Amino acid sequence: MKIHFYKYQATGNDFVMIDNRSGELSLSVEQIQKICDRKFGVGADGLMLIEKDPKLDFNLVYYNQDGSQSLCGNGSRAAMSFASFLNIVNGTASFNAYDGRHDATLGQDGIVRLKMNDTTGIKRYGEDLWIDTGAPHLMRFVHDIRSANVFEEGRSIRYSDTFKPAGTNANFVELLPDNTIFVRTYERGVENETLSCGTGVTAAALAATTKGYTSPVKIKTLGGELSVEFNAQKTTNSSEMFENIFLVGPAMFVFSGSIEL
Repeated sequence: MKIHFYKYQATGNDFVMIDNRSGELSLSVEQIQKICDRKFGVGADGLMLIEKDPKLDFNLVYYNQDGSQSLCGNGSRAAMSFASFLNIVNGTASFNAYDGRHDATLGQDGIVRLKMNDTTGIKRYGEDLWIDTGAPHLMRFVHDIRSANVFEEGRSIRYSDTFKPAGTNANFVELLPDNTIFVRTYERGVENETLSCGTGVTAAALAATTKGYTSPVKIKTLGGELSVEFNAQKTTNSSEMFENIFLVGPAMFVFSGSIEL
């Protein structure tokens, strides 16, 4: 079986995109892993299928590199760019993803504004913070992000007893001047550090409010720069509530081709 694909990247988070509006394609976990393999396949952090949706512009089916499913913020931004290329949408879109409906806009400069779902509550684990932004993320604040052992420490957090059985993503966050943070992420499902993680930088930006940071938070990653906008308030039980969350950054086409499965 030969499959035509498109490769996109969103601040270094890279994805294989497939137009499956016909509904004919059904991939096994093994096939997803093969496509995402960087030595024997196309190579990607994840794979996405654009499918028809009965009510919205399209349905986005996202698979991590290991074949598991989750919400992917950067992937959703890339999907918006891909859907525009396919002429499914023109500048604005409403689509269904792993955690429900999302709205997005694509500017002429290639910048995608993705509306994330509202979230309530930041959990504290000692000095670390945890928040769910469509995917679970633990934030550990560090003083020197460049020297952080993201793979070893991140893997230890991801598989720790605290977060069993599903595990969690692990983010290392350095607080910088000018309302800016630097984020590096060990991603569950990729089982490695990625150059950027959309749900991760969103979680880190929200967690940074506990350090006095306010919207919009500017974010540096190894793969590029993003920003996160939001409204923050306290609930009646003094828990943090975040609404109108937007993940903002570029998403670009890289190349297209075919692979034999």
